Amino acid sequence: MGWELDYRRFRVWLKEKYHVVNAYLFIGFVAKNKNLYTYLQEAGFILVYKEVTYDGRGMVKGNCDAALVLKTVCDFYEKKCDGAVIVSGDGDYAELVQFLKEKNALRIVISPSNKCSYLLREQNIPLLYLATQQKKFEAYKYKEKAPGADETAQGSSS
Repeated sequence: MGWELDYRRFRVWLKEKYHVVNAYLFIGFVAKNKNLYTYLQEAGFILVYKEVTYDGRGMVKGNCDAALVLKTVCDFYEKKCDGAVIVSGDGDYAELVQFLKEKNALRIVISPSNKCSYLLREQNIPLLYLATQQKKFEAYKYKEKAPGADETAQGSSS
C-alpha cells in the first residue's frame, strides 16, 4: 500500500463500525515472522495459518484463497456468523462475495489498495478502499529529532 497499517486500530475500527466479532487473518506461516504473528494476535486477529510454498524467485506464496472461502461458507451455514467483512481486492473472491450478497450476509468489501478487481466492483456491493482511511490507520513511527532540528530553544530555563 505504500504505508504501514496499524492493525490494532484497524481491528478496533472493524469491531466498532462493522460489529466484527471474529476477525480471521489467513496467512502463510513463515517461522521467522513469529513476532508479527504475536503482534497480530495481540491486536485481536485470529490467525489461520497456511503452509507456504516458494515461487521460482524464492518468493513466499501462502495461497489462502480456498481456506478463506471454505471458512466463510462453513461459518455461514453453521450459523456462526450473520455477516461478513471481506478485506481483499482480489477477484478470486468474486463468487464468495456474490454468495454472501445473495444471502444478505455481506457487510462490506474493503480493498487494501486503490486497485480492486473489476469482478468485485461490478457487483454493486458496499466497497471501501482502505487507502481512503490512511489517516485513521497509518502506523506512525516515532523519530527522535536531533536537538535544534525543529528550531525550538535548547537547554533549560528557570
